[in-house]
Amino acid sequence: MDKPDSAIRPYPAHPDISIALYQPDIAGNVGTILRLAACLDLPVHIIEPCGFAFGDRALKRAGMDYAAQVDYHRHVDWQAFRNAITGSRLVLLSTKGAQSLPDFRFLPGDVILLGSESSGVPGDVHDSVDARVYIPLRPGMRSLNVAIAAGMATAKALCDTQGFPRSV
Repeated sequence: MDKPDSAIRPYPAHPDISIALYQPDIAGNVGTILRLAACLDLPVHIIEPCGFAFGDRALKRAGMDYAAQVDYHRHVDWQAFRNAITGSRLVLLSTKGAQSLPDFRFLPGDVILLGSESSGVPGDVHDSVDARVYIPLRPGMRSLNVAIAAGMATAKALCDTQGFPRSV
């Protein structure tokens, strides 16, 4: 199941919405986000290095029985990821965001970027994105779990772009 970088096909220029995880630390969160993506038919980018050994065993421990159903792409580093998503708008979810999620309008082709659980994204990554979005929280609360934040932003993005899968 592991896809070496050399085996990854070029990423489509403008899928409806995709999710990118910057150097994730926790396999369980990655598994949850991959399951979300599998159920909603969205691609996921995993920007390495990960804080855990990425592979079948880690995903199974995370309860990820949907692994065969998700289109995910591993990138060796930030630059490889940036080269793969040329032409897409990069939207960072951040507690230091400039615009609130309810006020932000997602567009087809957007990539939702989430930082690592322990440290977010470095300053150069933060400064290089097209938009920085925060989820408004009750005063005194720091942040949400990254998988919950991914689900909230993805739902908003799919509503904005009318991209939810059609039920039969």
